[in-house]
Amino acid sequence: MDGRLARPGMGRAWAWGFLYGLAVLGVPAAAMMFGQAADGHSLGYQAGRCLALAGFTILCLQVALTGRLRVVERPFGLDVLARFHRRAGVGAGVLLACHPALLAVFGLGPGIFVSLRLPWYIWAAKGAALLVFANIAVSRFQRRLGIGFERWRFAHDLLGPAIVILIFVHAWFVRKGFQGTALAYAVPLLAGGSLALFVWHRIIRPMRAARRPYVVTGVSRGANQVWTLTFAPPKGCETYAYLPGQFHFVTLKTRALPWQEHHFTIASSPARAGEVSSTIKDLGDFTADIGKTAPGDTAVLEGPFGRFSYLLHPKDRDVVFLAGGIGITPLMGMLRHMRDTGARLPVMLAYANKSEADIVFRAELDAIAAGESPRLRVAHVLSRPDEGWTGERGHLDETMLRRVLGENMTGKAFYVSGPPGFVTAALRSLKRLGVPERRIRRERFSLLD
Repeated sequence: MDGRLARPGMGRAWAWGFLYGLAVLGVPAAAMMFGQAADGHSLGYQAGRCLALAGFTILCLQVALTGRLRVVERPFGLDVLARFHRRAGVGAGVLLACHPALLAVFGLGPGIFVSLRLPWYIWAAKGAALLVFANIAVSRFQRRLGIGFERWRFAHDLLGPAIVILIFVHAWFVRKGFQGTALAYAVPLLAGGSLALFVWHRIIRPMRAARRPYVVTGVSRGANQVWTLTFAPPKGCETYAYLPGQFHFVTLKTRALPWQEHHFTIASSPARAGEVSSTIKDLGDFTADIGKTAPGDTAVLEGPFGRFSYLLHPKDRDVVFLAGGIGITPLMGMLRHMRDTGARLPVMLAYANKSEADIVFRAELDAIAAGESPRLRVAHVLSRPDEGWTGERGHLDETMLRRVLGENMTGKAFYVSGPPGFVTAALRSLKRLGVPERRIRRERFSLLD
């Protein structure tokens, strides 16, 4: 395992945050300083320009947030960057909307909105604004509109570069206010860098990875509608280094499934070299046919990503795992790593499912609990148990957590993983029990672009 992966990297996170803020604020600040000196427009007019440049800078940096650059992703985790990416897009839209409003109030008048006799590059800006808000609306209401993830990502990949190009063209032909300054170079550099990174992320890198695919070496069925796929690296190569609990992107090259990229948790232990595995539940659509994968099929793997791993929190000495359904997979990767490395860490696993048939890895969990590494205790909690069930019944609410953990929550570190509803309810329960936020690690395994 690459030891560098286990570094928390908070110093690097602060450094990247500072650079991001400097870029977003520095470009418009330079515009204010140089632009006002160049053409003498009012402060309000200059503010309108600055907001446009700030919004444009945010849009150009969007691909860097979710472009899977290890140096950017590692300090934060790709799930965190994806959420910030969505919020930043909305922020950019607000800034760009303020731009024409301020120009109209402080110089150009309402004609900029209602007149049809405008220069073509003004229409380019209006087109970009329309695409920005269409992109935000579709991303925000994707599920309600019934748009599948693959169709949404295809549209997103078209709209993003188109918006950057249109705004760049507009800025280039109205650059009078900062012509001859450093901003005359900053704007094309931002646009060019963003487009180049997009081409690398969405075209060049996938093509390179496809030349050296992994091979499916095992397909096994587990609990109710659950499958485990095992992958071996290309001949002569080693499996990429990863931390227990991280995830990767998988594109299966098989006739039985569409060639789509999906993200799955890595359930295997990095202490066992030579292969990597993911345990996947049939939840419909793509995963409904996951069991049709056969040994010998190939797959393109890209990873690892995420920061949900006990190795990133070496000070945790009393660990509680809260899992719901297939959310056990990252926690299982951690337990397997603890077992393989002889870690004597005390771990309490509270595992919630609907029925006994839904319990994934049950025999292996029992075997780990019977051993000494880690010192594991397991409490299965079923919401719809059969008549013969003698274990816990109900949900992992505050009452159940007190029953399986005891009253003393001091010093415990909680790792929460499962469906969104389970995670939300578990976090609410922990808050009511007085567990501080700094003691909670959670996996937000949302769809990423």
